[in-house]
Amino acid sequence: MDINKIGFGFKSRYEAKKSGLKWFPYNKGGSYRKWYGNNEYVVNWYDDGYEIRNYRDKNGRLLSRPQNMDYYFREGITWSALTSGNLSSRYTEIGYIFDTKGPICFPRNNEDIYLLLGFLNSKLSMEALEILAPTLDFNPGSISKLPIVNKNMITLQIDQLVNQNISISKTDWDSFETSWDFEEHPLLKYRNGADTIEEAYSNWADFAEKQFNKLKANEEELNRIFIDIYGLQDELTPDVDDNDVTVRKADPVRDVKSFISYAVGCMFGRYSLDKKGLIYAGGEFDIDEYKIYKADEDGIIPITDSEYFHDDIVSKFIDFVKTVFGPNTLSQNLEFIANAIGRNDNETAADAIRRYFLNGFYKDHTTIYQKRPIYWLFTSGKEKAFNALIYIHRYNKDTLAKMRTDYLHMLINKVSSEVNRLNSLMASYIPKDEKRRYEKLLDKLNKQLQEMGKYDELLRHYAERGIEIDLDDGVKINYTKFDGLLANIR
Repeated sequence: MDINKIGFGFKSRYEAKKSGLKWFPYNKGGSYRKWYGNNEYVVNWYDDGYEIRNYRDKNGRLLSRPQNMDYYFREGITWSALTSGNLSSRYTEIGYIFDTKGPICFPRNNEDIYLLLGFLNSKLSMEALEILAPTLDFNPGSISKLPIVNKNMITLQIDQLVNQNISISKTDWDSFETSWDFEEHPLLKYRNGADTIEEAYSNWADFAEKQFNKLKANEEELNRIFIDIYGLQDELTPDVDDNDVTVRKADPVRDVKSFISYAVGCMFGRYSLDKKGLIYAGGEFDIDEYKIYKADEDGIIPITDSEYFHDDIVSKFIDFVKTVFGPNTLSQNLEFIANAIGRNDNETAADAIRRYFLNGFYKDHTTIYQKRPIYWLFTSGKEKAFNALIYIHRYNKDTLAKMRTDYLHMLINKVSSEVNRLNSLMASYIPKDEKRRYEKLLDKLNKQLQEMGKYDELLRHYAERGIEIDLDDGVKINYTKFDGLLANIR
């Protein structure tokens, strides 16, 4: 959807309605995560939620009855109601709507919010909930029965620790591009002048390790405080297992792949090296805003198994790495990237990167975006003869026609020329080993030509229709409009 239609930071239903915006942040629980995060969803609350509040079945029966609406958009504490493990509570800023899957509690005294959050994420709350909620259904009724004691003399210390924990967890959450407050990739943010990706990664790893250890120490200190308050020194220890600390340490595979994803975002103009944050996700696109590293002009980036285009995704990525870290360390940086994502024996770094873009990138992208990808892969089929990425926010009704004439037809011509060249070679005297290699390559190329011929007809059919998409309908509905053209994300 268009980012400009999302209402962030509204304090009340009245303000939200007055804004005229359609989408608003929505708490839906999510995976085990403490202190901050799981901010991934928006809900249609246009005109004070008119459509939701009046949603009926075909017989006219009202199916939706939002509860406690006067508490919408308030600051509070949320958690995942249904879980297979421990309770994990998170601070919620103003501006969120909630439901039973991601309930929110609101302390009578707003100054107690950090005290309450600290207690809910302590060992003591789980000890009590084993009795109050033995089925791990952490509903508001069970949470409201927790025996919370307010000790004024240590409240300030608890507030300071909890504030630190929220800050650490928010920094971690915002280090990944699915966060609404993502600014730049951690390999750039924490590079500290490094001219190699390896050194930048090392600096990021040191930072993440310190954050992890600090959060763990703070959680153990909070456990110690609450254990002392309740006099349970003989029953509980303050220790926190590493697996229960919910910020992420650095990981070379994940972080290099996310760096590649960030680079693709810069190629499409979603992000920019000129300034931090989300640059384009709807509205009027201005390519002249990108100075340091130019966004792709037409928003169509081909991915092929060989270098048929001078500006394909591999060449664009290599140019991105050179722009960010400089030409002198380019070879070293590409080696580091290739080793991180995995390379075959006798494979060059560029070949490993090309193979990842061809076979792995889109799988990773659809996983990160929970099968709601923002980049769409147009692909001709199992031979992977023709592949091109687009960014849904830059799609328009002319995109398919341009993809067909400027990319697919050009690739067909180039592959046809290569087939002709190989046939000429085969007609001359060549060694048997070489001939077998050419025969194998010819078989592959002819299959690709056949696949592209069929794809061309299908693409022409869709291009002539001039299909429009409505981002408010979401990825799932819009994706079906291009059945047979796009990679499967089911």
